[in-house]
Amino acid sequence: MAQLDLRPVPVTTRPLRRVTQLAGGLVLYGVSMGLMIRGGLGLDPWDVLHEALSRRTGLTFGTVTAIVGALVLLCWVPLRQRPGVGTVANIVLIALAVDATLALVGQADAMAPRIVLMVAGVVLNALATAAYLGVRLGPGPRDGLMTGLVERTGVSVRVIRTGIELTVLATGWLLGGTVGAGTVLYALAIGPLTQAFLPLVTWRGTIVR
Repeated sequence: MAQLDLRPVPVTTRPLRRVTQLAGGLVLYGVSMGLMIRGGLGLDPWDVLHEALSRRTGLTFGTVTAIVGALVLLCWVPLRQRPGVGTVANIVLIALAVDATLALVGQADAMAPRIVLMVAGVVLNALATAAYLGVRLGPGPRDGLMTGLVERTGVSVRVIRTGIELTVLATGWLLGGTVGAGTVLYALAIGPLTQAFLPLVTWRGTIVR
């Protein structure tokens, strides 16, 4: 399969269709995070790191997430990545969506619903990632790191994404973050799932100038 073009396209090109998909993808991403948290079987690798840093610094989870995002943006410089509308929206909409999900969905106690929440969280997270990357309005800080490495190395999304997730997971675990079955499933499955969803949602239209 030919490698998809995920380079940013100006927001003025088909703005309604693309901004709607961007917002939907980011909200779904926040929902997926909330489902995994409520499942209680392990957080995704980035949130393992965020949790560990929150515990060590005393800062709120959201504050740590924003700080880490800003630091990751610095890694874009050598990769020559440029932030877009999606980069800013990523920080705002995901934070709102995850808080809303946690307010509406209670903690699951029985194992069966916990497993459902875990699996649903992983699958929806991959779909959400593909949806907001596919509109090409600029990735979030963490996914910009992924797409930048894909463009620079020519390695597939599957390999790059999985490598990043495993590295972050190890760092978060060493710092004291919570790791569980959901963490392992996410780290191993998110790359292949995201790559499988990308052809279905990536915008391939003509650029309007």
